Amino acid sequence: MKKKAWGDFCLFVLLCVLVIVFLTPIFFVVMNSFKGKLYISDAPFAFVDSETFAGLANYRNGIEKTDFFTAFACSLFITVCSVLVIVLFTSMTAYYLTRVKGAFTNALYYIFVFSMIVPFQMVMFTMSKLANIFRLNNPPGMVVLYLGFGAGLSIFMFCGFIKSIPLEIEEAAMIDGCNPLQTFFGVVMPILKPTAITVAILNAMWIWNDYLLPYLVIGLSTKYKTIPVAVQYLVGSYGSKDLGAMMALLVLSILPIVVFYLTCQKYIIEGVVAGAVKG
Repeated sequence: MKKKAWGDFCLFVLLCVLVIVFLTPIFFVVMNSFKGKLYISDAPFAFVDSETFAGLANYRNGIEKTDFFTAFACSLFITVCSVLVIVLFTSMTAYYLTRVKGAFTNALYYIFVFSMIVPFQMVMFTMSKLANIFRLNNPPGMVVLYLGFGAGLSIFMFCGFIKSIPLEIEEAAMIDGCNPLQTFFGVVMPILKPTAITVAILNAMWIWNDYLLPYLVIGLSTKYKTIPVAVQYLVGSYGSKDLGAMMALLVLSILPIVVFYLTCQKYIIEGVVAGAVKG
């Protein structure tokens, strides 16, 4: 019993240390967002005092320079629509691949799984060229691109969970007169809720924070800037940076996704275990 108590205490101490390690950078970002920009570069780890405190000036400056609310609306549209499209289409695809056995569905499944391990750098130039040709350099076009890049992991997780659903449940629904679509949306989709929420959380965090794909497809000079691209806009010529405004925008950009994550975090482990282990 003593050994178990000592092991629990050591685990508690280790977790506390990890919490401090991961939260310290966020603490310094929040703290520096209230400093004058000259003091940030001179003493980034010093606490705010009456001399260095800048109030909300950094927030006002950052919002005005980057048109933050337009970028926020663009990021929100792309993230919400992409997540909805990914969850809907990948869950239906996974259901088809799992229930319809054949050489074609097996090959398609392994193609989706293979796409998970292909580095983005291998396809980014070809992808950006095709995005320009097909006029995907806008928010609706970004939704299509994110569906392609997010399909591999999402289908893998959905397939793993669908394999654990007894066929008898679907057969009973079909006996009652349900067609395949009614069976999927009325019977299978409610059972998929934990995995669907997990897929939504993982993709939302990735899409909201993604910088490279919007930068390559949309660029810096258009009205469709996302928040990560808007933050980069604060880096001027010759490497000059408005660190105060940048810290303020970083705080504003992480707040929505942190709130979303904390609201739905209880589903993550449940959904990951269900999608990756069962079946």
